[in-house]
Amino acid sequence: MENNNNSNNSRRWLRYLPYLLIPIILLAAIWMYTDSSTSDTKSYYEIIELFENDEIQEYTLNLSSGSLVYKLKDDSANLTYQYDVPNVSLFLEDVHEIAKTNGVEYNYDAGSSSSWLTSMLPSIIMTVVLLVLMYYMFRRMNNSIMSETNRTIGFGKARVKGKDDKHKTTFDDVAGADEEKEELSELVEFLKNPKKFQELGARIPKGVLLVGPPGTGKTLLAKAVAGEADVPFFSISGSDFVEMYVGVGASRVRDLFQQAKKESPSIIFIDEIDAVGRHRGAGMGGGHDEREQTLNQMLVEMDGFGVNDGVIVIAATNRPDILDPALLRPGRFDRQVTVGYPDINGRTAILRVHSKGKPLAPDVELEKIAQQTVGFTGADLENLLNEAALLAARRGYRAITMAEIEEAAVKVMVGTEKRSHKISDEDKKLTAYHEAGHAVATFYLPTQDPVRQVSIIPRGMAGGYTMSVPTEDKLYKSKNGMLEELVVLLGGRVAESIVFGDISTGASNDLERASDIARQMVTKYGMSDELGPIVFGSGNDEVFLGRDYSSVRNYSETVAAKIDSVVGEIITNAYNRCTVILKTHMDKLTEVAEYLIKNEKIGEKDFADLMEGKMSAESNKIEGSVNAESPAKPDGSDETANDLGEV
Repeated sequence: MENNNNSNNSRRWLRYLPYLLIPIILLAAIWMYTDSSTSDTKSYYEIIELFENDEIQEYTLNLSSGSLVYKLKDDSANLTYQYDVPNVSLFLEDVHEIAKTNGVEYNYDAGSSSSWLTSMLPSIIMTVVLLVLMYYMFRRMNNSIMSETNRTIGFGKARVKGKDDKHKTTFDDVAGADEEKEELSELVEFLKNPKKFQELGARIPKGVLLVGPPGTGKTLLAKAVAGEADVPFFSISGSDFVEMYVGVGASRVRDLFQQAKKESPSIIFIDEIDAVGRHRGAGMGGGHDEREQTLNQMLVEMDGFGVNDGVIVIAATNRPDILDPALLRPGRFDRQVTVGYPDINGRTAILRVHSKGKPLAPDVELEKIAQQTVGFTGADLENLLNEAALLAARRGYRAITMAEIEEAAVKVMVGTEKRSHKISDEDKKLTAYHEAGHAVATFYLPTQDPVRQVSIIPRGMAGGYTMSVPTEDKLYKSKNGMLEELVVLLGGRVAESIVFGDISTGASNDLERASDIARQMVTKYGMSDELGPIVFGSGNDEVFLGRDYSSVRNYSETVAAKIDSVVGEIITNAYNRCTVILKTHMDKLTEVAEYLIKNEKIGEKDFADLMEGKMSAESNKIEGSVNAESPAKPDGSDETANDLGEV
């Protein structure tokens, strides 16, 4: 540690070295200028003897100031000497005739009364410049030292951000979260009128934890609370507490709450609190790390021995499962507000908010867009309208039409269309039958959502896709629905096997999703008749490193083998069922595939007409092929989008 301090000090002095060298260089320049002639220390009579002995080569005398400048004959260095004559008249009487006799070159300068000032003016200017530079440099050094000192002292200060009064957020800016706004409006009312609650003996929650998937508007809700209450708002991220230096996080927590208490009533908002509030004792290196010290200090500040009246803590996270239980107990975070996916009314309201300032064409129906975007969050809907606006601007339109919104939805979900990619006829045919297998299987399964669009144009990482959009919001999935979803996922692989007698790597993503659904049916949802309604495993979607690292599974090797057997049986049954469907309707599979080979894309209406025999694949009708409905973003439960991916 001492060596580090020494090295830091040496580096600091090296940084200040230029400030010390510049004055020294200027002083040397002044000295060289002022000492360009050698000042003579001889007496007056010794100077006269030089003239009498004919040792003077030339001289110049200033008649006003008495300054004598001369050179010696025998001086090989050819130096110039200077002497101040005490009496000019006496000097002229003593040396003038001698100089003429000896042939000495001389010059008499009349000068003036200010000649000494003129000669000293360069030195005065350089001295003043030097003093100014030295003042500036020492001031810079002092500021640098003070800033380092302040930085060191303020290292433990919390880096909080206040309200943005220019862009004030209110509840009017938050849509699709009516219940959540009602919960938080109590905080606003308490901050404005605390006496109303105190008279009834009510205690306002000390902390509110906003929980929900990313993009659902947790941070926006916290900003709206601060804007509505019009109280001091201290915003900070959970990662801002954590530093490499021990004790800094705890110091910043103390400073944050001290600032909030001084401005009470006030609001503290901690975004992504899981960065600092993780379960204690879950670290691989023991429980004495910096994050845990920071969390301990936060627990004390929120509900410890100290008084924390008038300060409300709002925190947001999308990982409540990894937070420490002590942080979630009543008295700290008394209330948890779940901010979930919006329903159709919420999506409509969100679209109205984000469409403000965007010119929409008459054919745009926000209710229809909301119906077709099941599973979209508020951030997804904002991004959807923004992408549509960019597409409209790129095409030179003055308003956003429904076509741009539909295309933007596909772009957000799958990726950018890659029409420039050269695809061989064999790959095109393979992709067409693969996607036709998904689409035809979907059509003949009653629990599946209707097909909205099928395409064999590459998008993103997908070589093609079959898109099905839910017609309504669903909270649950049935066993029959999940079994039929497996049939749809295997439709591409089955179609390849039937038509080509071979299989490709294009179904890799379908198989992965199907295997995951089948295993969840057995281990998570208890849908297996052989194993019964039992959950196998911890029930956590993700292993929390440290807490679950040493845990063992709660079933034996025999049960594990049985699980694998049942999962394989479910997949095999779905594969066989899909084979029966496609072989029974081989004519429809061929018609859809030929239509895709010809037109590359088919929309909902044309697909329905084709399957119902109202249109043949040989017809030249293609206007409906690009008139697809807007897709929904998959959330794992409400939407099916099968794609032929690359491996």
